[in-house]
Amino acid sequence: MDRKQEILLAATRSFSLFGYKATTMEQIAKIANVGKGTIYTFFENKEVLFQEIVLRMIAEMKQEAVNVIKEDVSFQENAHAAVMKMLEFRETHQLFAKIIDEEQEWKTPTVKQVIGQVEQAIVSFVKEKIDKYIDKGEIRQVNSELVAYLLLKAYIAFVNDWNSTHKQSLSEKEIANFFQDTIFRSLII
Repeated sequence: MDRKQEILLAATRSFSLFGYKATTMEQIAKIANVGKGTIYTFFENKEVLFQEIVLRMIAEMKQEAVNVIKEDVSFQENAHAAVMKMLEFRETHQLFAKIIDEEQEWKTPTVKQVIGQVEQAIVSFVKEKIDKYIDKGEIRQVNSELVAYLLLKAYIAFVNDWNSTHKQSLSEKEIANFFQDTIFRSLII
């Protein structure tokens, strides 16, 4: 493994454990077993290093969503599966979960920007898939970016936020049925 990769792995581990704000270049250097100066040969500063890690995380999340999409199933099934997979990734990926916690607790500007960047990547991904179904003539002509944004925010609300305000959480089947009967029904031709 090359030095840059070792630094990226060490930084990912540090950001995952301590968050963006509490991670220092000294910690990363210690974990990577390199001098701090070595890090600066690859990355201008902590923010640039963090950004590269986040871009890799976004690519990994998109790949997981692509892996659940099937050509022989309906738009609704694929949209549900892809958005649920990205939300699952959001909750189970250690770094992603840590930055969400940090943004909520500390309101760190860099972390807030990264969360916005990840959400925009999800919206763009879903928009692209919606556009394909529009082109196939399977769903109505709609503003696909608005629909993608609505789907993301609505899924977040039902998967994450619902649990904090209600005693009983919703099952994935209940969520899928709700979206099937409301948003997806309005899109199908």
